[in-house]
Amino acid sequence: MPKIYDMLVLGGGPGGYTAALYAARAGQSVLVIEKLSAGGQMATTEQVDNYPGFAEGIDGFELGERMQQTAERFGAETVLASASAVKLDGPIKEIVTDEGTFQGKTVVLATGASPRLLGLPGEQALRSHGMAYCAACDGMFFRGKTVAVIGGGNSAVGEALTLSKLAQKVYLIHRRDSLRADQVYTKPLEAADNIEIIWNKRPIELLHDTHITGLRLEDTQTGAQTELACDGVFAAIGRVPETALFQGVLELDAQGYIQADETTRTSLPGVFAVGDVRTKPLRQIITAAADGAVAAHFADHYLATQAP
Repeated sequence: MPKIYDMLVLGGGPGGYTAALYAARAGQSVLVIEKLSAGGQMATTEQVDNYPGFAEGIDGFELGERMQQTAERFGAETVLASASAVKLDGPIKEIVTDEGTFQGKTVVLATGASPRLLGLPGEQALRSHGMAYCAACDGMFFRGKTVAVIGGGNSAVGEALTLSKLAQKVYLIHRRDSLRADQVYTKPLEAADNIEIIWNKRPIELLHDTHITGLRLEDTQTGAQTELACDGVFAAIGRVPETALFQGVLELDAQGYIQADETTRTSLPGVFAVGDVRTKPLRQIITAAADGAVAAHFADHYLATQAP
């Protein structure tokens, strides 16, 4: 008979491994299913400075490995596998992967969300070399420098405002002649004297040597091209939640994130969503880890109230 775990965790980022740690430490059997390596998106960050306890910062890949090792010290297991289907209703849930089908009494979904890329040549290679997607994560590396933010919604304006407190100059580049951001952002945007909005432009090329040196922009109305010198580029054109497997299975919001409140409970009993994949106001390593602890607590409560 296949093993039925107390908890299956889909995704080995900070939320997933924190849930695994808390559940395993409470005596539950836990399996973490991760398709690449521990850490998720965090593992692609060379320097994490906003996670408490590391005075000199820590490499994101190393932090992910430490989280995995901590959970495994208490008995959590890890399998490297890619999920292709899920069955989340009923008392026994299933996750189908290329390494087999795994069963559990509870499931924690920690599949994360990826930043929407600009789609420019060399973008991936320039990540951590001037190309960034999170001002709260990477803004400090551009203290006193010139940066460009691409986008026109709430996220883009929020990123620009965050960066305005660190960078010497912030360009907010939008392909239209008006922002899509809510009016609440208007006053602080106008008050920031180091933010300049560039209207009707879109980036068509990242200028660089070993590091970003600027952008080539195209006028969306005339097609004319210009160059803009900058030390960094922040893409703020949205994120893509990893929820394709859950379409029609769980309640998702309009952006495709899993509907789960601060209890991390989803629309199905015994199924929890943590970290960037769930609807939430702030997506950071520490908020994902907090979600993991909360999910383990409510999963334990769910198990305790089920008939034997």
